[in-house]
Amino acid sequence: MLILYYWPGTSSVVPHIVLEEIGAPYERQLVNLAQGEHKSVAYLKINPRGKVPALAIDGNVLAENVAILTYLAKQFPQARLLPHGILEEARCISTMAWFASAAHPTFAHIIRPERFATDIAAHANLKDTARSAFWDICEEINRSLDGKKWMMGGTYTVCDPYAFFFYDLGSRIKLPMHELPVYAAFNKRMLERPAVCKVRGLEENILKGKDSWHGQYYAQPRSV
Repeated sequence: MLILYYWPGTSSVVPHIVLEEIGAPYERQLVNLAQGEHKSVAYLKINPRGKVPALAIDGNVLAENVAILTYLAKQFPQARLLPHGILEEARCISTMAWFASAAHPTFAHIIRPERFATDIAAHANLKDTARSAFWDICEEINRSLDGKKWMMGGTYTVCDPYAFFFYDLGSRIKLPMHELPVYAAFNKRMLERPAVCKVRGLEENILKGKDSWHGQYYAQPRSV
């Protein structure tokens, strides 16, 4: 049995979408970040890093999106969520690694500067610098999508929900994502996928009215 430990609005939305794309049975287990459940003794036994997502596989736990997404794509090859060929597969994994190591940490500097600087006076500059760097990343994604339907070309892969997540993050902080026409068109295609619609609806319903950054975000209209 697969169990996804997740919290809406975080990067756990990526494997959440992939699990729906695959169609295999799985369970969802909320980890309420707003209430600090990720730091609880019970959850730290599941993921000692205290983060989501985590994926339990018959009692064994995988953490980190690159590992989780690669596992799911390889375990369920009928879903065809990795490109054919060892080089193209490696490029897909490389893209996910860039998302995890560069795009996501950059965004974290914008919304959680206190994690990276104890000097409050430095927070404004840290956020502004990270915001500019994150926009550069979004522009790079826009360029990489030029002439392609999906991140890896004509075939939908595990990279696509990940790229969709970062478009969503840009919208949250009111970056002019509409100025990235190729990326915006990709986002629209993602929103037309049944798995994305299902997960988005589920997560928004959970978070509406929550007293958290994510809850406040979902309660407000977003640009596309």
